[in-house]
Amino acid sequence: MKELITAWGKGILPWLYVHGTRIAVILILAFVLNKAVRKFIEKAVRLAVVADGVSSAEAEKKREDTLIHIFNAVARITLLILAGLMVLQELGLMIGPILAGAGIIGLAFGFGGQYLIRDLIAGFFIILENQYRIGDVVAFDGVDGMVEEIGLRTTTLRDLDGTVHHVPHGEIKRVSNLSKNFSRVNLDVGVAYDSDIGRVRAVVDRVGAELAADPRWREAITRPPQFLRVQRLGESAVIIKVLGETMPLKQWEVAGELRQRLLAAFRSEGIDIPFPQRVVHQGK
Repeated sequence: MKELITAWGKGILPWLYVHGTRIAVILILAFVLNKAVRKFIEKAVRLAVVADGVSSAEAEKKREDTLIHIFNAVARITLLILAGLMVLQELGLMIGPILAGAGIIGLAFGFGGQYLIRDLIAGFFIILENQYRIGDVVAFDGVDGMVEEIGLRTTTLRDLDGTVHHVPHGEIKRVSNLSKNFSRVNLDVGVAYDSDIGRVRAVVDRVGAELAADPRWREAITRPPQFLRVQRLGESAVIIKVLGETMPLKQWEVAGELRQRLLAAFRSEGIDIPFPQRVVHQGK
């Protein structure tokens, strides 16, 4: 037993001294280099991205954070692959055949790989064209929600129900960004046919101005909601269009408060919001 331990010690200790030390150094260097690269990428992106003069400071920060996230992911994957190959080499494995085998596997999965490449290229142009960023609310074909993550291949959305959607970039045909630069309150409100439209206009404009002047909502509203036009003549109501502008992502909160205030103002001013009505003619 003593001879076995001695032989094992003579075999393993020199290996640990040489190769084990190298593996430890490789892992430590990979960790340190990853930290350094992350800091370099963050500083480089902050300096390289130039404001377009239209987007707000918050929007520009979202764009920078998204680019930093993408570049960090690429750098991390590259470092992991390089460090993994170096460790395998220290363990005595020939990485040449492994790379050759990976090439053969890549050819075997070439048909599926074209979809991967399509997703990667589409994702690159999404970031390059600044179509949306992490934190934006977007709508794709049949899917909408807040962007939680933009990866190399997919975008992750979370909708109002809390459901998470993973959308491959290559499947995105149309993007509707609901929170870029500014948002808009867009309401259709019905009033009775016997209402004085001039009076309705005055009430709507007054309520919009009061809402915009309220300290609780002042920072969220960039243009007070106002009466825009008579949108259409419905079956039982005159539909008016109310329009205003808000900071990104604030349109739903402002619209909810505006509806509540308009309802109270219409009631106090005697302006009816009619129920659906139908005229029935009885034949003789």
